[in-house]
Amino acid sequence: MSAEEQVLNYPIPTDAALEPPAEWAELRGRCPVAPVRLPSGDQATLLTRYEDVKRVLADPRFTRRLTAPDAARLSAEGGGVFSSEMAQIIPDGGEEHLHWRRLVIKWFTARRMAALRPAMTRIAEDLVDDMIKRGAPADLKASLGFPLPVYVICDMLGVPAADRDRFSYWSDTMLNLTRYDGAEIAAAQGEFFQYMSDHVAAKRAEPGDDLLSELIAAGGPEDGGLSDVQIVVTGIALLVAGHETTANMIGKMVSMLLADRSRWERLLADPSLIRTAVEESLRLDANSGFGLPRYLNEEAEVGGAVLPRGTTVVCSMAAANRDEDAFGDAAEMDLTRSPNQHLAFGSGSHSCLGQALARTELQVVLEVLLRRLPALELAVPAAELERVEGLAVGGLRTVPVRW
Repeated sequence: MSAEEQVLNYPIPTDAALEPPAEWAELRGRCPVAPVRLPSGDQATLLTRYEDVKRVLADPRFTRRLTAPDAARLSAEGGGVFSSEMAQIIPDGGEEHLHWRRLVIKWFTARRMAALRPAMTRIAEDLVDDMIKRGAPADLKASLGFPLPVYVICDMLGVPAADRDRFSYWSDTMLNLTRYDGAEIAAAQGEFFQYMSDHVAAKRAEPGDDLLSELIAAGGPEDGGLSDVQIVVTGIALLVAGHETTANMIGKMVSMLLADRSRWERLLADPSLIRTAVEESLRLDANSGFGLPRYLNEEAEVGGAVLPRGTTVVCSMAAANRDEDAFGDAAEMDLTRSPNQHLAFGSGSHSCLGQALARTELQVVLEVLLRRLPALELAVPAAELERVEGLAVGGLRTVPVRW
């Protein structure tokens, strides 16, 4: 076999929606720093071991400068990331990035999430009520998984949740690597940018109790705040990340727990395991999408391999989260696993700032479903669940359930 034939296509395909590709374990064992071919046709370097992924995500030499001239393109049409113009608006690293993060993260603290929890629970209860009224079988993703995080993040941003179908389309054009052509992506991103620009202008004229109003009130860059265009792109980024990833994770988590009925029964018997069950679902998620791409600013050594400047690295947190050197019985779902230092939210200064929000939403969903629908089960065999192809964050097409 030639060297060219040994380069894997990435993302690595797998038939089972809830199971990892066999290649992950093989790569961790014999080729943890592996050449892969992206949907664009460009070549990148894939990392699959826990220590390598964790170290690279915290290493400032590995940047998010995916717009560099020699960086690998994720897709031929530019999907899967912001346009090059938008990607450069939020500071990539250093003190400027930390400053931006400090301005935004105060809205995502564990304390604020605790205050939001009762409202989240009411939303989840109402959505489950509606699902029960419509009757079984139902699509849990459409009935609960998608609308719950949309309502929550829209409320935090002061954006009307009635526009959620538009957000869903715009988000998909940014996160899907294969579905849209360049013209569709450019048009959708232009519409999204204009929508959020109009929304920020409206908030400047009539502020509310929301994150964007607070960013506006902080003043411009000369006052220690953000420019208008930075606030607009922050709103877009939070709206995309705040609903798309969690909406998909709700469906995957419930599917994993129902795929083996003993897991669901154990949570029914001991709801105190909900927190650790959420963390274990995040760790074991084999369908988390593309991973985190990074661009190397200077030569560096990773996992015994020397990577030249200009290398595009893809950190597979999902593969790393199944590393036996980091987790005992890594392939098994242990609802009591603690501590659980998984990398589902990344690591270092670019770790997901909305992780407290995601954790709270996932916990609330489980609490409500266990209480309201203890007989919940998948309406199809787990093997028949289908992945959403090409989506950078990973997901299931539908989650058919009955009760």
